Amino acid sequence: MKGKIAPSMMCVDLMNVERDVHQLEAESVDYLHVDIMDNHFVPNITLSSDFIRALKKITRIPIDTHLMIEDPEKSIGTYDMMESNDILCVHYESTANIWRAISLIRDMGIKAGVSINPGTPVGMLEELIPKLDMVLIMTVNPGFAGQKLIPEAVRKIGKLRKLLHETGNQNVMIEVDGNVSFEHISSMRKEGADIYVGGSSSIFSNEGTLKENISRMRRLVSEIE
Repeated sequence: MKGKIAPSMMCVDLMNVERDVHQLEAESVDYLHVDIMDNHFVPNITLSSDFIRALKKITRIPIDTHLMIEDPEKSIGTYDMMESNDILCVHYESTANIWRAISLIRDMGIKAGVSINPGTPVGMLEELIPKLDMVLIMTVNPGFAGQKLIPEAVRKIGKLRKLLHETGNQNVMIEVDGNVSFEHISSMRKEGADIYVGGSSSIFSNEGTLKENISRMRRLVSEIE
């Protein structure tokens, strides 16, 4: 599968969101990754469902929404603006009712994803995988951009790829988020990642323009050994 790019909207210039989104659109990125945080499940507050509604008015790029909130099943209904090509992802660790959360997402006709923190084993997802469209592996502890990569979490990509193959669920996409930098993308690709969330260490790096950074990232996620 060709690597897909998902710029992190946490890292856009919030005073110029529409400008940045149109630039991302011009570069044909695959998704816009939107982090929703509640200052409970993770120690930060970021974007909201209202932000996604605003994005829907200015772009047709699919939205990849990552809910880092407690008891997400209580809030899933507020994402009724999302469409069949969008992804709504909840954290395995955020609820005692993960099956209900996944069912609610699927009932809305949205692609369903589950994310796991660096300390959560891949094997915890084995029973859930057949109901999923995507698994998001966090390679940093969720909450803030600019964190140091946890190498052990990168190796979980390969473990998940093996599990998907063994269970006949190769169509489930693997997304990686957390210091997806120019330095680390190649190792993530070798482990089997499909979607790469680009933030301050890649797409929004000050090493180049948005156009230059996306071009560089696209080369890295698409290289064939």
